[in-house]
Amino acid sequence: MAHFNSQTLLVFATIIFAASVFLHLTKKNTSAIRLYIVQSAAIAALLLASVEEFSPLLIVAIAATVAVKIFIAPYFFVNLTRRLDLKFSASTYMNTPMTLLVIAGLLALTQSDFFAPLSSLGRPGDRLLQLAFGTILISFLLSINRKGALSQILGILSLENGIVAFALFAGLEQSPGFQLGITFNILIWVVIATVFASMIFRKFGTLDVTRMRKLKD
Repeated sequence: MAHFNSQTLLVFATIIFAASVFLHLTKKNTSAIRLYIVQSAAIAALLLASVEEFSPLLIVAIAATVAVKIFIAPYFFVNLTRRLDLKFSASTYMNTPMTLLVIAGLLALTQSDFFAPLSSLGRPGDRLLQLAFGTILISFLLSINRKGALSQILGILSLENGIVAFALFAGLEQSPGFQLGITFNILIWVVIATVFASMIFRKFGTLDVTRMRKLKD
């Protein structure tokens, strides 16, 4: 991360974290997809900043990551929502005040002594790892608190972004081949998830998981 100073890294970490929080609050498909794009763009910038020496495979890996996260995955989601005329499921198991209270609790937990050892993985005095870990927890909460399948998918992808940010801030080495493999897996997962969601909608007329009572032959 030598390409960015501490202030710039903090800005990117805050963007990634804030996007995961606002995903809980948005009630529109377009807004949710844009938040994921913004979050992914911050991740792409961090990936570029983490490169010490470019190689052909590394360039391909980063380009594939940017293409999948910022262009291909959002395209699938936009196409899905338009084709099925979906509305982003604002329905949650917890109401908004309770959700915000839990989010605040998770953030406080990441700043507590319980997770203090995380600081030893990063640079002394910064809070980047705590913000990244908070993104992971809050994104996981999104995937289990929302009742809509599409919003749950975005929650899982946001969680993956949080994991990538955590690994980058912790200085963990990732080979280009490994990164390329993860990106390929995400692409395949997005394709399968959107196709599966489309099939479910045609069968049940909804993507609200609580309204799917029984699977029928």
